[in-house]
Parts: sequence; structure tokens; C-alpha cells
Amino acid sequence: MAVLVAGAVLSADAVKAQPPGPIGQSNGNAAVSTPDWANLAGSLLDNVPDSIFEPETFTLDNGLEVVVVTNDRAPVTIQMLWYKVGSADDPRGRSGLAHFVEHLMFKGTERLGPGEFSEMIAAVGGTENAFTSYDFTGYFQIVAKEHLPTMMEFEADRMTNLALAPEQVDSERKVIAEERRQVVDSRPSRRLGEAMDAVLFAGSPYWVPVIGWTEDIDNLRQEDVERFYEQWYAPNNAILVLAGDVTVDEARKLAERYYGAIPASDQVPERTRHAPQPMQADALITMRDPQVERPSWVRSTLMPENMLRTEPEAYALTVLGSIMSDGTTSRLRKPLVFDQKVALSIGMFSRSRFNSGYVTLYGEPTEAHTLEELEAAVDVEIARLLEDGVTAEEVEAAQERLLASAIFARDGLNRPARTVGNTLVSGYTIEDLESWAVRISEVTPELVNEVAAQVFNQQKSVTGFLLPDDDAGASQ
Repeated sequence: MAVLVAGAVLSADAVKAQPPGPIGQSNGNAAVSTPDWANLAGSLLDNVPDSIFEPETFTLDNGLEVVVVTNDRAPVTIQMLWYKVGSADDPRGRSGLAHFVEHLMFKGTERLGPGEFSEMIAAVGGTENAFTSYDFTGYFQIVAKEHLPTMMEFEADRMTNLALAPEQVDSERKVIAEERRQVVDSRPSRRLGEAMDAVLFAGSPYWVPVIGWTEDIDNLRQEDVERFYEQWYAPNNAILVLAGDVTVDEARKLAERYYGAIPASDQVPERTRHAPQPMQADALITMRDPQVERPSWVRSTLMPENMLRTEPEAYALTVLGSIMSDGTTSRLRKPLVFDQKVALSIGMFSRSRFNSGYVTLYGEPTEAHTLEELEAAVDVEIARLLEDGVTAEEVEAAQERLLASAIFARDGLNRPARTVGNTLVSGYTIEDLESWAVRISEVTPELVNEVAAQVFNQQKSVTGFLLPDDDAGASQ
């Protein structure tokens, strides 16, 4: 189940707020200061939890799905509303439109003036934000329990009553254009990522950045926003997640009161996703920029189809990622960072989307080594893995880490709300989510070795070299 456990869908894919990564996330260096959960927690494999969040669900007559994750440790709640629309649904020539609409959702309704909802949240000591990714858009507020009804009232209001003045649209377009300049154009790593996506996801909407291309942003108009909003923002195209100090009975009453009267829409388009064109050869993209302080290396490959959804191979890929880069004794970090001192950092992660995904290796060389030397050292370790295979002990240790991560993911507000919402909005089910720990525990060394051979032996890749402008340490 790659979308849930193999990587943070929100990370670089998302724009703006980024709640914590999903359970089981394998991202290499994030494990630097992580304790040995296997020793701390005992043998979790002997007592695998058959559920994680224990969510309760119901659906309103208008199609709004509601999920409740109760945690009454503190009198605080989070409302997170997910819409099943993202940048991959932007019309051709209108890239960045989903993100533009997200910005404009804070500009007022027929009832509230621009910024008034945000002012109310701040006045009661709450926090809020929003995020746009390829396949979804989300809005959330964290407040004391007593203020949850107000949050639901006004979130429901902007689901159906967004009111925009032309000057607000024009002003926010300039804000987003500046955001792109600061977040993408002025960051060499982001520009390299866009160039790599253009190769890896050619023929798919996923090659277009979430924030959009500058020329498209400049041409976004109010009628584009209004049409997009009318098509996609509807209760039957949304999932409402409530987590924290709220029961399912309380949630049902509040949801009926504030969202129940909004009519379902018959205009929600069918979502289409063209699969990326298969790469015919490996590709290398070298980028030099005076802003780069240290060279870095990244290699991405499309995820094999059998690892995209809930097949056993998807869970084995998660275990493989942990074996490769989680902890000081992992297959990449121990030899390259600690023993050979070729790398300052090294890691592996995977991301999945509706009908495609990718696996990425990345690292930074030490000053004494070039990018080519780092890449060669990584390939040596991959060859060793493929030759020798993973051990049962490595698989069990990875499973213990991942199961501990699932247990700790129950705590807090953001993590459960984001994980549950992300799972459902991406086309999975509550059953997929709750069975994750069991499915991870069922992964065998043999299956991990099969997955490693598929990922590392059979897939074409695109490699990125990012270098200081005056660095001569890598060929072009």
C-alpha cells in the first residue's frame, strides 16, 4: 500500500502546509536519531495489531464521507476536509489552477469577508492551513473542542458560497507567481526535480508541477477559478476527517447540521490519469548553479505496477526501503556514511499516486568524493544486495521499526487525520488502512528480494546531478 506507507505523498509533491509523513515512511536520514524500536518495544511481530486508528465512518445523504478518529487525551480537535481534486486535474494550459483555487478559498464567502475565517481561528488560539497535491486538496483547522462547531460551520460555508472579487483574483495571482519564483525558480533542487519529472512522467499529468508553469499562472482568470470550483467543490467529492476529542455521535450531529443541507453535485467530472510513457533508456540531467553549496545526487525510477496498490509487493517495497536506509546499520548508510565515508547522507524513498509512482535514491558525497564516486558506491551496495539477498533478521528488524511507527502514529491529531484522509482520498479503503500492520508482518525475505530485483534491475531511471557552478567533479 504505497500511498500510505512508502513515502510522504505530501512532501515535495504538495504545496503549502505539509502535515507529518505517513506511517512507515522510509526516507533514509530521518532515522538518524531514531531509537532502536525493536529493542524498545519488544517483539511487535509476536503481537501485531489488527488495527491502527480504529476510525468510525458514516456518509451523509449528499455523499459527504465522514471519518472520526477519537482521541480524548486533550480537549482539542482537528477538522481536515479533503477534496478529490488536485493539480493533475488542471485543464491543459491552466496548470496551477487547483493550487490557485486553494489560495482563493481564504478570500471570503457571501457571508464572511476576506481573511475573516482565519481571524476567527487565530482569535480562539487555533491553527489552520491548506495543501494542494497532484491528486487532492485539503484544508484543516486545529482548535479547542468547544470551537469545532464554528470551524465546521464556516468550512461548510466556503464549500458552497465562495465569493470572489476580480481584484482579489488579480492580487492572488501575483502572490502565487511570486511564490513560484521563491519556492521553485530560486531553488536549484526544485528546478532539477521539475526537469527529472518531465522525463520520468512524460505523457502523464504528473510531469506538470503542482504550483504550475509561470506562463499558465499569468493567464489564470476568474472564470477559470469559478468553473473549477463549481465542478469539483461538492460534498460528494469530499472526505471530512475529524480527529481528537470528538465522538462519532457528536460528529454525526455536527456534520448533519453544517454539511447536510449542501446539495450533492451532478457536475463532478470523471477523473482521468494517463500513465507515463515507458522510458526507453536511462537519462542523466546535470544542473549547475551558483546557489548550490554542496553537490547532490538523485536517481528515480518508475514504480512497477504490482507495487502501486495493495499487492504483497507494495508492502515488500516498504520493507525494502527500511532495510536500505533506515538506521545506522542499514544497507546504504552503514557502508557509505560510516565505513567508507563516501556520503554525508544517503537514502531511499518511494511515492505513489493514482496510477503511477516512483522509487528514489539520493545522497550527498563527502568533500573527498565526487558524484560519480558516490553513485558507483551505491551501485556496488545494490549489486551486493541483489547477489546476497536480504536476511530474515534484516526483514524482521525493518518490520519491527515499521510496526512501531504505526503504533506511534496513533498519537496526536495531525498524523491520524492526515493518514486516514490521504488513504481514502487516494482510492484506498479503511480496511486497507487498518490491515497495514498485518500485511507488513506477512512480508517474507523472498518477496523483498523479488521486489529488489524488479526495482533495481528491470527499470529505466533518470539521474540528477546538482553541482555548484564552479564544480568540476562530475561529467556532463
